[in-house]
Amino acid sequence: MRGHIPSRSRLRPRPPVLRTALAAGAAAALLPVLGVTQPATAAGPQAPASLQRAFTDAARQYHVPASVLLAVGYMESRWDTHAGRPSVDGGYGPMHLTDAHTALAQSRTAPVGESDPRGDDARPMKDAPAPAARTALPATAALPASSRTAVRAAALTGLSEDRVRTDPAANVAAGAALLAADQKALGNPLGSDPADWYGAVARYAGSDSSSAAASFADNVYRTLRTGQSRTTDDGGHVTLAAQPGLTPRAAQVAALRAPAGGPSKTECPPTVACSWVPAPYEQYGPDPGDYGNHDLADRPKDSSVDYIVIHDTEETWDSTLGLVQDPTYLGWHYTVRSSDGAVAQHMATKDVGWHAGNWYINSKSIGIENEGFLADPDAWFTESMYESSASLVRYLTNRYHIPVDRQHIIGHDNVPGTTPSTVAGMHTDPGPYWDWAHYFQLIGAPLHATAGRNADVVTIDPAYRDNKPALTGCVTAGAPCAAHGSSAIELRTAPNESAPLVKDIGLHPTGDTTLDVNDTGARASTGQQYAVADRRGDWTAIWYLGQKAWFHDPRNRPTTLPARGTVITPRPGLASVPVYGRAYPEASAYPAGVPVQAQTPLQYTLPAGQSYVVGGRTPGEYFYSTTFDTSGQAWVKGSEQYYEIQFGERVAFVKAADVVVHRAG
Repeated sequence: MRGHIPSRSRLRPRPPVLRTALAAGAAAALLPVLGVTQPATAAGPQAPASLQRAFTDAARQYHVPASVLLAVGYMESRWDTHAGRPSVDGGYGPMHLTDAHTALAQSRTAPVGESDPRGDDARPMKDAPAPAARTALPATAALPASSRTAVRAAALTGLSEDRVRTDPAANVAAGAALLAADQKALGNPLGSDPADWYGAVARYAGSDSSSAAASFADNVYRTLRTGQSRTTDDGGHVTLAAQPGLTPRAAQVAALRAPAGGPSKTECPPTVACSWVPAPYEQYGPDPGDYGNHDLADRPKDSSVDYIVIHDTEETWDSTLGLVQDPTYLGWHYTVRSSDGAVAQHMATKDVGWHAGNWYINSKSIGIENEGFLADPDAWFTESMYESSASLVRYLTNRYHIPVDRQHIIGHDNVPGTTPSTVAGMHTDPGPYWDWAHYFQLIGAPLHATAGRNADVVTIDPAYRDNKPALTGCVTAGAPCAAHGSSAIELRTAPNESAPLVKDIGLHPTGDTTLDVNDTGARASTGQQYAVADRRGDWTAIWYLGQKAWFHDPRNRPTTLPARGTVITPRPGLASVPVYGRAYPEASAYPAGVPVQAQTPLQYTLPAGQSYVVGGRTPGEYFYSTTFDTSGQAWVKGSEQYYEIQFGERVAFVKAADVVVHRAG
């Protein structure tokens, strides 16, 4: 579990912390049940083809419109069952019924790589206090209501808590029972008109604010209007017919809206519930460098914003918000909540956060944290979080004119090390189970072919649901992870499944690349583009980390899309060219008083005869800011040009003077 929020010592992750701050809001949102419904009649796990029937039966039994039940389930899980394993918010099944006690008892952690999240040689991060000891697992009754809806639903239905968590049909019935109970508590009639159910839907996610509850309900009703249809993770097919003219009852909307307040500092799209939870810019010690947890700037006036970095928190929501409000810790721009897609903004997007472990990327990026735990592979990401996070990315890319591709919307696992010594400690979130294809579809830029068959460039695009790489180490080192859809493909030294994985000399200078969930050394991910090196039968090879890397790519079930792109190769006469983890200026560009930053090549080289896809061209740049007093800040901009390339799983940089550019298609 090597997400960007490591422990305060940056060596080992903090243990999970329960979301106790939600207790008051959640208790107010979930009124006492006025009566108990009859038990559901589902007997045993449902076959894949019967999930649609389960929604129909549960809706009839609890007098909930089937369309409302389906739309709530879609916004929670996209109707996937996840084999009864919990989400990042401790939610289970298609209806995402929460049992945080059980989820936390089963959760595991894994080592975090040692790195400096600021990633600036001129101002290294200070040592931080050791992490607090793990607290005892709280009793179920001590949890906020929003963290134990599965327990409440079991009582309403008469089903066992285990069955509510693990049996899809029982889970759907229990979700219907919760909706019906809240509809009664609100004094609204049970009935078939979906417009009457807005208030109950708004309460379903257990949000801690009326604006977040209303935003969740708005998304559910948008789904009702547009309709949805998909094959779920267990092979069944579920359909929700569109109701384009549907609008909820105005009185219920008004009752749940947050009262109008003063001007907000948030920079968010209007479709998400967004609150201001500031990261403090404070001096906390006598040294001028004792400040945190970000730097004040004025982007894009000072410099362009070229990247959005997607993280997962490796912490619960409450713990994450506590950390970002600590000036001795780290700072990022936004956090997105799992349960309802609520967004907290922590600093102005013009400012520079400390989140990516590479100062060049930090100074040119916006960081978005998504509540989640990488090393619990079936601690899955909810649809509410995916949709809010994607809406935020769409808003930011439009505002800052950031290209909507995988060399500019990157995971923390795509950020390069700054020098050879930092490569092995770079982080690996959001990891191989983040659904990049779905995310880009929600952003409004679905992946598609841009060239004909046998193109010289390919976009990685395996079918997420069916692509289940044999990763290990999710719970126990070396032990197989549970089968799980993934955006990642494995890369081998020859076109067969038994060939060794390709070598990453930065991660494994003396050993071999592994299939560990946190080993990115032989991995390519959905949306990334590479130059084709060879083809042989059902196998394709790409240029990757200076070598030929093979993966299975059969024509009847391709894992790639043919693409056009710009590629670079070493300039004629050069046997190889150096590769860099940052695009810093030449020494002559630094003014007096600003120490020259060494531009040290990484341990990799780009050999002659190989091609790599270009993400963009940029002049060298360095943001000098090492003290609380901003008067000494400087943006150093050089004349030497760089190309950003997709080099391995991570991006990298080469000097424009070292390469030539070609158009491939």
